[in-house]
Amino acid sequence: MKLRLAVTFLGIVLGLCHLVRVPGVADGATLPSSPPAGTQNDSKIKVLIVDGFSNHDWKMTTALLRGILEPSGLFEVSVSTSPPTVASPGWDQWRPKFSDYDVVIQTCNDIGGGPSWPRSVQVAFEKYVKQGGGVLVFHSGNNAFPKWPAYNRMIGIGWRDPQQGTALTIDNQERIVRIPPGQGQSTGHDGRGEVVVHLLDDHPIHQGMPRAWKTPTLEVYYYVRGPAKKIHILSYGYDQHTKMNWPLEWTVNFGKGRVYSSTFGHVWKGDVQPQSLRCAGEQTLLLRTLQWLAKRPVTVSIPPDFPTETAISIRPEITLPN
Repeated sequence: MKLRLAVTFLGIVLGLCHLVRVPGVADGATLPSSPPAGTQNDSKIKVLIVDGFSNHDWKMTTALLRGILEPSGLFEVSVSTSPPTVASPGWDQWRPKFSDYDVVIQTCNDIGGGPSWPRSVQVAFEKYVKQGGGVLVFHSGNNAFPKWPAYNRMIGIGWRDPQQGTALTIDNQERIVRIPPGQGQSTGHDGRGEVVVHLLDDHPIHQGMPRAWKTPTLEVYYYVRGPAKKIHILSYGYDQHTKMNWPLEWTVNFGKGRVYSSTFGHVWKGDVQPQSLRCAGEQTLLLRTLQWLAKRPVTVSIPPDFPTETAISIRPEITLPN
């Protein structure tokens, strides 16, 4: 008797379970289980900063980036410093192992006589991105390597002369307008100042941010040019010199990899604690961008001190690593 009651009760439970549906899950589908603790999504994101030469202060740039990233507890940061010239000791041995990292932050800039990377390093970098690596082209890194075809495709648009590709502007209806090669000016910027960042869509990096927010000491690059293929413009700002809107952030798909470029993060020689990297908006943007580039969930919350359209938000000085 007890056995029959138990069987009957089990049948009723199974029947009720069959009638209960989980919203968004089709009949017969298997619900995913939660990932166990210690899986890749719980581990720190491995970030490699590549520096060594630039017309900006690359040493201070690296120190400031580490000072922002490491205290967050989300990232394991390493640095690979290129020898400054082809003739420098160690040039033939400098071979970063990009594949060991989730994201590479590229800060090198060969304007003013810096070297291009050795061809073997270029090939390794191209392979890394094609196979799914993430790259954050940090500020002046976007100005670099105009004679490297794959790099031009990775960044989509960069600091180039009028003949070297298509420029993109944003009209007053927030439509992307393509400017053909040869038309307009070389890439430039009017200066640094407070700029309102206008978001173009609900990209995962930006979700939860105000549609417009103000940041200090930002350069708006005008006539940024390149192949402009597989490119996604994320935000734009207004340039007083040209009286036009230009991209501030953009991403490019290169093979299976993700590449993000922006004009944020200017660190000139003599800039010790620049407002450009103490902005609450830029710091939040940096952390969220790295999560997205690593193909992790974007979990960094939008903080209470995030800027508004009318007010910037400057945080205390960044504690630099020893």
